[in-house]
Amino acid sequence: MSSPSGSVEAARTAAIVPAYNEEKTIGGIVRALKGARGVDEVIVVDDGSGDRTADEARAAGADQVLRLAENIGKGGALRRGVSATSAGLLFFCDADFIGLTLAHVERLLLPVREGRLAMCVGERDRGPALAWLIARLPHISGERALRREVFEGVPARFLRRFRVEIALEYSCKVNRLACGGIPTIGITHVRKMQKIGFFRGLAAYAAMIWQIAEAFVLVRLAKKEFIIPHAA
Repeated sequence: MSSPSGSVEAARTAAIVPAYNEEKTIGGIVRALKGARGVDEVIVVDDGSGDRTADEARAAGADQVLRLAENIGKGGALRRGVSATSAGLLFFCDADFIGLTLAHVERLLLPVREGRLAMCVGERDRGPALAWLIARLPHISGERALRREVFEGVPARFLRRFRVEIALEYSCKVNRLACGGIPTIGITHVRKMQKIGFFRGLAAYAAMIWQIAEAFVLVRLAKKEFIIPHAA
């Protein structure tokens, strides 16, 4: 995947936010990202929204707002966002978070900017009873900082819908790139049932779980495709 300029600016960080009908929350997300130390540009990918998501993102100060004519899913939207920047470090963030702060963003970015990790993922706050378990599960959260090479090492067919999180973690594993997580206390999100109703929301969750489970199997069958030359 090539950048617009044909080169990668290793020291720059681009925050990329895939958004589908998130006019109520996108403004707060953009403002938190714009205010965070270490974030050089904020790119919102409006994934075929039918509301004012793009307008609210611009009003909040997003550096780029890419409007897609139709909904292509999370993985595809992230790919569009990455192709619009030459930054060497990336920060992915869901558009429906509530409570995201500058401190959350900066804590996730720091280990990657310092070179200690190739990818650092936010571990969702589910309370102390589940904290131990969440820390040991695969990192599928929507907020993560990563080196560009991790994303570009994922075969294009895995940059679809909700396969992308599993594929990113597997890219690190196969190439022995350090990956870790940090608890993101205080962040919640708008649930699908609140957005589209109970039954449609339930169906959407079922589809998401199926895609994640499917990705667990498929990435392992495609191990050789994930190998990044000279990864370190």
